[in-house]
Amino acid sequence: MPPPADIVKVAIEWPGAFPKLMEIDQKKPLSAIIKEVCEGWSLGNHENFALQIADATNFYITEKNRNDIKNGSILRLTTSPYQTAVQLHERIQSSSMDAKLEALKDLANASRDITFAQEFINLDGISLLTQMVESGTERYQKLQKIMKPCFGDLLSFTLTAFVELMDHGIVSWDTFSVAFIKKIASYVNKSAMDTAVLQRSLAILESMVLNSQDLYHKVAQEITIGQLIPHLQGTDQDIQTYTIAVINALFLKAPEEKRQEMAHILAQKQLRSIILSNVIRSPTPINDEMAHQLYVLQVLTFNLLEDRMMTKMDPQDQAQRDIIFELRRIAFDVECEPNNSGSIEKRKSMYTRDYKKLGFINHVNPAVDFTQIPPGMLALDNMLYFAKHHQDAYIRIVLENSSREDKHECPFGRSSIELTKMLCEILKVGELPSENCHDFHPMFFTHDRSFEEFFCICIQLLNKTWKEMRATSEDFNKVMQVVREQIMRALTLKPNSLDQFKSRLQNLSYTEILKIRQSERMNQEDFQSRPILELREKIQPEIMELIKQQRLNRLCEGTCFRKISSRRRQGKTQNSQKCTTQH
Repeated sequence: MPPPADIVKVAIEWPGAFPKLMEIDQKKPLSAIIKEVCEGWSLGNHENFALQIADATNFYITEKNRNDIKNGSILRLTTSPYQTAVQLHERIQSSSMDAKLEALKDLANASRDITFAQEFINLDGISLLTQMVESGTERYQKLQKIMKPCFGDLLSFTLTAFVELMDHGIVSWDTFSVAFIKKIASYVNKSAMDTAVLQRSLAILESMVLNSQDLYHKVAQEITIGQLIPHLQGTDQDIQTYTIAVINALFLKAPEEKRQEMAHILAQKQLRSIILSNVIRSPTPINDEMAHQLYVLQVLTFNLLEDRMMTKMDPQDQAQRDIIFELRRIAFDVECEPNNSGSIEKRKSMYTRDYKKLGFINHVNPAVDFTQIPPGMLALDNMLYFAKHHQDAYIRIVLENSSREDKHECPFGRSSIELTKMLCEILKVGELPSENCHDFHPMFFTHDRSFEEFFCICIQLLNKTWKEMRATSEDFNKVMQVVREQIMRALTLKPNSLDQFKSRLQNLSYTEILKIRQSERMNQEDFQSRPILELREKIQPEIMELIKQQRLNRLCEGTCFRKISSRRRQGKTQNSQKCTTQH
């Protein structure tokens, strides 16, 4: 018969003795089980003992987690969390450097367990560690010249224990002094610092900033972007990861009015190009944590666009209206006419004609088009950037569509507004970063104006897709859906540069999208079921014959071809029936 569900068979170790095989009754109190184990080895004072999982974690068994014990588990009898905490509290204050080092190493390992952490914190252990960092390290630093490895390990284990204890969320971060913050910041600001100490110090600063608005201001006074940049130029990916994490934390917690200023500083310090060269294009593969931090930085950078995205255009603001005038001037190579040139009605008519060619919905006052939020003024910013930095492509798109008379013109203004809104949705502009996402795109780190360049590529894609679909204004939403699919499929391939992204889009024409959709539908389970396959095989000959007959009927009916241009052969439209029927 199988053992009852409440009985677990385990092995229990005790140093210097042979392991014991025991059956643990999960219904019995844990203290009674520990007492029974102690009596088996003739150990008194069973309240001073506890059970641990005998693996790398060494976590204590408690009433809360005892159900995690499985058949075949190996446990270890050891001193209780309280006794261990008391012993380590005394040992880390030893006058012997070797004894202190060994004690701090044990403390760093034990602090990962929340049961031990609670006991050590109750003994005011956090305060003891911060005092050692604030004042005790000066005494250790005197020994640094002759005991440099020992000093690095001593400080490293102290900070590791501190980080592990704080990660349990038992103690508030607001309790730490300015002296402690300054000391931690000094380890980051030093040009040559032990790698482990630097890593723990960066982790502590990140946690301070994220967990306390008051500490954010104090840390921001001690750490500058310029002091963090050198840590990105090394080859240690862990240090690079923690450095970007600190930058992200400072970015995330900065007041609204400070974020644009911080972004300007990041641009001045060439953070983007440094990350691109030393992290993204490094020979070392990017691990998950680094990918997450790059994703967070990407999101925070794009979130700087939120203010413009949610700002409506003021139709009465002359400076904003001048941007629209500039779009007209670049497209049609016209200068702003003086007020006395022609009648007011004539000028209005001329402006209305040009704004219609530019593809605005409101031809009389296109400023109204930008009162929709999102995308607000961000759409107008994108259009102006495209017109100034990709002038040839801008003029070509506007003139190409404004000269069409067959209702197939692609409205540049309306398309730009809807495309900007779509790109903001794709990149989740204005949303906080997800805690578990690693979806960063290398191409956005290759240009200082990556969002604007992204728009410029996509607006040209939209115009190309519009032509491929031979769309009319009634097909606008359908075209936008196809363009969204093209962009999403290209982004999924994680192009390394904007040029590579553009190249991927070239391979995702409307025809190719239709093929992919058809292939995906055919690969769905329903389409591969036996009844569907049999039905398809049965009706296929009939369908093919019907298609053939329809095409022949079309050839017999003939059709009319529109005159292409005045430079080609003049004349009326020609009927094709004569030549088709002869064949």
